[in-house]
Amino acid sequence: MTVAQKAKKLATAFAAFACCALVAVALTGCQQEQRKEDVQLQVFAANSLSKAMEEAQQAYIEDGHGNVSFADTQYKASGELNEMLGAGSYADLLISASKGSMDTAVKKGYVDEGTRVDLFKNDLVMVSKEGSGLSDVTLDNIAAGKYSICVGDDSVPAGNYAAQSLSAGDDAGKTGKEISGKGGSYGSDYKVVTDTSVGNVCKHAQSGDVDIAFVYTSDVYRFGGVEIVGTVPGDTHKNIVYPGAITKDCKNVDATKEFLDWCMNSEKAQAIWQKWGFELA
Repeated sequence: MTVAQKAKKLATAFAAFACCALVAVALTGCQQEQRKEDVQLQVFAANSLSKAMEEAQQAYIEDGHGNVSFADTQYKASGELNEMLGAGSYADLLISASKGSMDTAVKKGYVDEGTRVDLFKNDLVMVSKEGSGLSDVTLDNIAAGKYSICVGDDSVPAGNYAAQSLSAGDDAGKTGKEISGKGGSYGSDYKVVTDTSVGNVCKHAQSGDVDIAFVYTSDVYRFGGVEIVGTVPGDTHKNIVYPGAITKDCKNVDATKEFLDWCMNSEKAQAIWQKWGFELA
């Protein structure tokens, strides 16, 4: 065999080897992609996050995470989400609308405390039906019985914050951010209706059933049909913070951590939160 023939034979063998190697890499990549496609995250999130979270999840998938899908995200009052976890419902991620609700989730062992992080902030506002003509409503006006109001019940964090601002005090005489906002008493002149979710509370104002509803700023963007007629002073209630944490039973820890990181650090995510009235904590 001549030198030229040997060189040609070696070149042919090398080309065949390289081709096989490329095929192997491609097959490995396909297998990895297939495994990624199987990752589905189950999120439990506070009711007030529904519109923003739906948009964020879609943006996350489009932002280079086509391997991730989301199960039917559960949007409930934070207390109800804890009850669902306690009853055995599965979730990878819990996002609550109050530190108190997340404290309960930690205490009962529903979440991994080491993964807990504050995600968003919100403001508590007073809203009325669009075109109501009301403006500059204050807590003093409401305490004097000038307006009928609707707030969330004990399971609704927005209702807890409202109750802190409106409460006549607990058994120890404490008011405002010193109390939980659960089971507190109102003054005799208050005209108060309660409901089981911040969405239902907002509907009372939309329909004109009550003069004023206490909701988050984000709810004005989310529901429409209402207008802000006053902002509840921040020093009358606990800070409104949305903590998130990975659940103790999470089967997709790495994927959930990656999604949480994107929620906090992606410019696309930040634009979505701001669009719906949230601020990053």
